[in-house]
Amino acid sequence: MTKYAAYEAVNWNNIEDAIDKITYEKLTEQFWLSTRMPVSKDRSDWTKLPEEEKRLVEKVFGGLTMLDTLQSESGIDALRKDAKTQHEIAVLNNIQFMESEHARSYSSIFSTLNTKKEIEEIFRWAREDDYLQIKAQIIDDIYSNGSALQKKVASVFLESFLFYSGFYTPLYYLGRAKLINVAEVIKLIIRDESAHGAYIGYKFKVGFNQLSDSEKEEIKTWTYSLLYKLYENEVKYTESIYDKVGWTEDVKVFLRYNANKALMNLGLAPLFPDTADDVNPIVINGLSTGTTNHDFFSTVGNGYLLSVVEDMSESDYDY
Repeated sequence: MTKYAAYEAVNWNNIEDAIDKITYEKLTEQFWLSTRMPVSKDRSDWTKLPEEEKRLVEKVFGGLTMLDTLQSESGIDALRKDAKTQHEIAVLNNIQFMESEHARSYSSIFSTLNTKKEIEEIFRWAREDDYLQIKAQIIDDIYSNGSALQKKVASVFLESFLFYSGFYTPLYYLGRAKLINVAEVIKLIIRDESAHGAYIGYKFKVGFNQLSDSEKEEIKTWTYSLLYKLYENEVKYTESIYDKVGWTEDVKVFLRYNANKALMNLGLAPLFPDTADDVNPIVINGLSTGTTNHDFFSTVGNGYLLSVVEDMSESDYDY
């Protein structure tokens, strides 16, 4: 007999939940790195943007960097504590790495388009913006103190809803054939986040279905209350960064549309009346545009072999 504790080796030939295997394979097939993206090709577009729009781009990417950092440093650790299988832990490990890569992607964009002084200002703004800090604090508090299901709800709301006030801007530019390479980095991130939100939402549904009727009603009430709280703050955040360029109302529609997507990932009924038909068609067009850049000599671009971008569709949000 060994004197050591019996550590269990993960066995991928004995899968307890097929969704773990499917998701792991999907995420590894989607693997990409920000260093392979030719963002420098967008410098000409960047120099032509009005100053107000440059500041907007900087803020939305600064905010997204902070939220990806929160998810990689706190969120996945919190979810991992409640994992039911070793394969689920493996999926979460993959998600954690890619959240770190997403955060690195924005720094790659900043280093290409911005000066050192501008980059320092972007990160200073992210540390000091009240609305950005409030939503991060709300989510992080749930990660620290919430139940297993509450933590999953917070994660899905972060990945499937709160990111989208920032995603609107690059998708808008992509739909207008501007900052194409920057926007395609965001499309890769969106593709990842769609898979993350769907997977964690599935794990929520597994736990939710094991509850009594009264417990189900309790977590549903809590979930909708949290969404209202986050939405109220997100509206203020949106107004604070989009009012100067006049896009605020369109972004709010996009927020509500994606809030419904987050609820659908959780298996819950949509809250808002907004559908894809209500979203600015330029943004929907940007969301559904496939690979438009490929360097056949170096295979760099979002069409390179490790990461072929496909058209986004409704089904990308769901299993």
